[in-house]
Amino acid sequence: MECLKRGGVIAYPTEYCFGLGCDPTNESAVRRILTMKRRPWQQGLIVIADQPERLQGVIDGHHRELMAPALASWPGPYTWLLPATTQVAPWLKGRHSTIAVRVTAFPLARQLSRDSRMPLVSTSANRSGRPPLREGRAVLAEFGEAIDLILDERVGTAMEPSTITDAATRVTLRG
Repeated sequence: MECLKRGGVIAYPTEYCFGLGCDPTNESAVRRILTMKRRPWQQGLIVIADQPERLQGVIDGHHRELMAPALASWPGPYTWLLPATTQVAPWLKGRHSTIAVRVTAFPLARQLSRDSRMPLVSTSANRSGRPPLREGRAVLAEFGEAIDLILDERVGTAMEPSTITDAATRVTLRG
């Protein structure tokens, strides 16, 4: 998708709500999302992909024992905190040594990753502390021209966001 490759910020439906996405290696695009959401960079962001191999640039693959439960749960609504590679920038992973990653099962999000041939930032389309938005017109009303492209399709049927589990401790932080 050319918009993503040019450093654009998109809004797209996910299993639960609309997400804001961009190329996770593009600092300008990631910072735009953080500014739009009024989210501190220290918290870090989730990166999604259509297949585990697409996450190789962000996950430190030397920790195979930590990967096993993640691989067993994917594709699906399961986000895992896994050790980040040394190349992952602080503006993406926040103040953490881990990165939040998920191989999504949602068809449109999978297609975005597959077609762009990259993983994507995936964070809920809402300002920090406000409820996630579930319709394209609500995203447009909230963010307006700050978003380069809105894929105005239906969100999935999930009633809550993905779980987030720390792979090292097996503690579920959300969900």
